[in-house]
Amino acid sequence: MSRPSDPGPDPVELYGPEYKRDPYPLYAELRERGPVHRVRFPSGVCAWLVTGYEAAHQALTDARLGKHHSRGNAAWRARASIMPEPQHSQLQVHLLHQDPPRHTELRRLLGDAFAPQRVEGLRPRFQAMADALLDGLPEHGEADLVEAFAARFPFRVLAEVIGLPAEFEARFDRDWGKVVQPVGPTDPGRPAYEARLRGLQQYIADLVRHQRTVGGEDLLSRLVAAHDAGALGPEELDSMIFQLLVAGQEPVTNQITTALVTLLRHPAHLAALAGNPELLPRAVEELLRYDSAFELTTWRFLAEDADLHGTRVPAGDSVIVSLCAANRDARQFPDADTLDFDRSPNPHLAFGHGIHFCPGAALARIELQIALGTLLRRLPGLRPAVPESELSWIPAVLARGVDRLPVAYGTAGRCPVTSGPDAAC
Repeated sequence: MSRPSDPGPDPVELYGPEYKRDPYPLYAELRERGPVHRVRFPSGVCAWLVTGYEAAHQALTDARLGKHHSRGNAAWRARASIMPEPQHSQLQVHLLHQDPPRHTELRRLLGDAFAPQRVEGLRPRFQAMADALLDGLPEHGEADLVEAFAARFPFRVLAEVIGLPAEFEARFDRDWGKVVQPVGPTDPGRPAYEARLRGLQQYIADLVRHQRTVGGEDLLSRLVAAHDAGALGPEELDSMIFQLLVAGQEPVTNQITTALVTLLRHPAHLAALAGNPELLPRAVEELLRYDSAFELTTWRFLAEDADLHGTRVPAGDSVIVSLCAANRDARQFPDADTLDFDRSPNPHLAFGHGIHFCPGAALARIELQIALGTLLRRLPGLRPAVPESELSWIPAVLARGVDRLPVAYGTAGRCPVTSGPDAAC
């Protein structure tokens, strides 16, 4: 067993273009070496990465591992690139950084809005939104599916679910979503990052004032009412709205892109799904497992030095669970690196596990089913418009996705894959 005083091997670097393009070979190597590894992120912060399925499953329910940032030690805080003040104290008091019992109380406020039965009832409305976005595209040609669809559809759905007024929906700047990609204090991009934070914070303040004036039964109005009744502090209210606006749509945008990239890499699977829409529910689960937009969880911390799957981890060091590495563990998923729409059972961890399981999982599943089904139905012959080497993967530490996805569709064109096991022509 390693001890906190041992220097041990150099941390594994979790960054770089090749890593972001395809982290799975590295994850396979780490799984073979053991369940817990010392890693380094772009900011220079070091963490303990949990990789295997069993270890990840246990870590996600380990009561010793808390989420509140106050648990982080000085070494973590010095390099963590967390938000500057005052925004960190005002926008980061949300579910992802809370522990019970407060986490339980805050999560209860969201339950009804994202309940499976409620969001399922909104499926026709979501389908109309998806079709409306594609109505503006020509019958055949080329398009960037991020700009034309993936960056727009999840936010329209979110606005419907939480009750975001139309004028605020139109005013929202998608660039604000980049605040989940924090940069260090000395990074040249820090001024732009802080400007995004200020812009989003002002937007939230204006939204709260508006909802307090108009009232209603929507989620946003209920959160404002909970604050005014003393059930939420001002920082908790702003933080929960922040989480809804950013975590409620950006990950779905990314998951649509990772699913589409996977399908474009596997044109036989794409064709099968296009010809058999009834496969969508199972296909979405497998696409979530195969390449999840939630690559890594957010920080967790031990309150005291403790053993974590055979490794001694110091108190306050950050512990990160790799959901993507867990979902490709062959000990849990036979032929884990193979895309298999018939995989059953499929207990993937793409939405996490335990008390921090994504509250919007049911909504996200519906969005992905609608998004992929609509794109394959409305854009026949879908194929890449650029070589895969030209795709740019987002630099976010914890997430996967591409910021542009140029495709061609309609009239038959060049074959996307001409050789290999999944050749289409």
